[in-house]
Amino acid sequence: MLMKTTRSPAPTLRRTFSAAVLACAALATTGASWAAYNVWTSEYTFPRADLQNAIATQFPRKLRYMEMFDVNLSNPRLSLNEKSNRLITTVDAQIDNQLLMNKPVAGTLSMSSALKYDAATRAVRLDAPAVEKVDIAGVPAQYAPQLNAIGNAAAEQVLKDYPVYTFKPEQLEMNGKRFEPGAITVLSDGIKVEIKPR
Repeated sequence: MLMKTTRSPAPTLRRTFSAAVLACAALATTGASWAAYNVWTSEYTFPRADLQNAIATQFPRKLRYMEMFDVNLSNPRLSLNEKSNRLITTVDAQIDNQLLMNKPVAGTLSMSSALKYDAATRAVRLDAPAVEKVDIAGVPAQYAPQLNAIGNAAAEQVLKDYPVYTFKPEQLEMNGKRFEPGAITVLSDGIKVEIKPR
């Protein structure tokens, strides 16, 4: 009786696994230094400090609201809200109206933003910005609606669709296959972006 033999698949499997790991490692090193790729979870992570630096390029900003108010925004501070999956940008705010105010008023403005991926530009962008809190010293409570309106207008002008990171084409290719970002999750110390096959 002839004995049929087959070659063990172990070496082939090891070679395939090694090639995949090396390819993922190559994908991880093609981007900017602050984008870290996790081979095992297929996710890019971005630390809070670098997100802060990206958003800081939008400030200081001078805005005009309803042709009546001059708004100066500066000194942005970024915090992360895991529960709402949003970024919180708090800035120093100065508001002036030479017709209605004896002098400018100052305080802080906190704005939150979601995150989205824009496939056309390969960018992770701020999305749906909204005012969270306006704290201006010396302004009576009855003016809160006007302050919130100014805050929302500022959030729309400064943060809406702003790109916090743009992927290079080679960061989304591996072994001849193309990938694209999926879910974006806010963490306590940064964000993570899922990478999935197209």
